[in-house]
Amino acid sequence: MRFLPHGASPDAALLIAARAVRAFGDGFISVLLPLYLTRLGFSNFRIGAVTTSTLVGSAALTLLVGLVSYRLKRRSLLLSAALLMVATGLAFAFVHTFWPLLLVAFVGTLNPSSGDVSVFLPLEQTLLPQTVSDRARTALFARYSLAASLVAACGALFAGVPQLVSTDTSISFTQAVEAMFLLYAVLALIAFSLYRRLSPAVEPNEGVPDTPLRESKGIVYTLAALFSLDSFGGGFVVQSLLALWLFERFDLSLATAGTIFFWTGVCSAFSYLVAVRLAERIGLIKTMVFSHLPSNLFLVLVAFMPNLPLAVVFLLLRSMLSQMDVPTRNSYVMAVVTPAERPAAASVTSVPRSLASATSPLLSGYLLGLSTFGWPLVIGGVLKGAYDLLLLGMFAKVRPPEEVSKAEVVSTSERNTHHR
Repeated sequence: MRFLPHGASPDAALLIAARAVRAFGDGFISVLLPLYLTRLGFSNFRIGAVTTSTLVGSAALTLLVGLVSYRLKRRSLLLSAALLMVATGLAFAFVHTFWPLLLVAFVGTLNPSSGDVSVFLPLEQTLLPQTVSDRARTALFARYSLAASLVAACGALFAGVPQLVSTDTSISFTQAVEAMFLLYAVLALIAFSLYRRLSPAVEPNEGVPDTPLRESKGIVYTLAALFSLDSFGGGFVVQSLLALWLFERFDLSLATAGTIFFWTGVCSAFSYLVAVRLAERIGLIKTMVFSHLPSNLFLVLVAFMPNLPLAVVFLLLRSMLSQMDVPTRNSYVMAVVTPAERPAAASVTSVPRSLASATSPLLSGYLLGLSTFGWPLVIGGVLKGAYDLLLLGMFAKVRPPEEVSKAEVVSTSERNTHHR
């Protein structure tokens, strides 16, 4: 079976491979980070502060990239981001005090979420549509997300290694996690080597330079505001803090947490392919909303579960639906703007999302310090549900080019049938 959509260029494979490599690191770091910081003596509030710092820093870096991307090569930006990822892994391996780690979290590429909130995302999101036709764009984004989710799930499972090593050897848990941060830096070097192989075709054509937002400004700003609401809700339940809640509510072991996040990642991964089929039938916006609403209901219900097995069941149900909007959302944004506006649109929609998701982990950490009840899950689910309803109401009739073309074909066919 061919993994890439028909007609995709070799650059698409390189971008997906680099995303998968980074996802493996994100997978184990998002599970290990809260427990590692706890072992260093950090309070729940300080863990939330570090998580917030990573998200605020990602937003600031993404904004900076958006401002300078007109003057720099896209390949160069990705290579620079990979080197920053190397430095982040090394710093977390050797620095153990709060304020320096808070600073490293801000300027680095650490990702506390199971998804991608780093500076890499808008850069890769801009390049992917150039490697495939419009009709295959959503399918490519789905495979991009599928590869990342599957590998991140394996990374989450791999997060149990430090506990096993510290149990069976003289190496302490903290030392084992420090080794995992060194592995994170090695993965960044692998991603660097993949980005180096990108062809000149990923750069904009000489006669069609990237431009700021113009005719698409209104729709992009509105989408950015809605995505920010969704991200603010999602920030309450980033994977690091969800893991912290499971540790405290159910006295979960690290290996069990890794196993749970492995299976939630697997469920999310295969939902991306379902999203492509569904989008072909009902459209991108309806796919985003009709899959997201029930997943948010399941998230709220997790908080009320009296035991771990029931909580895991609803987490799995949520994961089967919660990420179906990711490839469809990315595809939709790239479809409703002109090609020259894509870098600006990717940056404008990513920065507010990162900023919005940056404040809620701090609140989530504070709430978890007050009670083991899953208030962050309830608040996050309600806010994300409100986003779904607003998105459907405002954009149900704003269709991407491939859906407009399909509608025109259907309309023409119906007229011909009527005349006959």
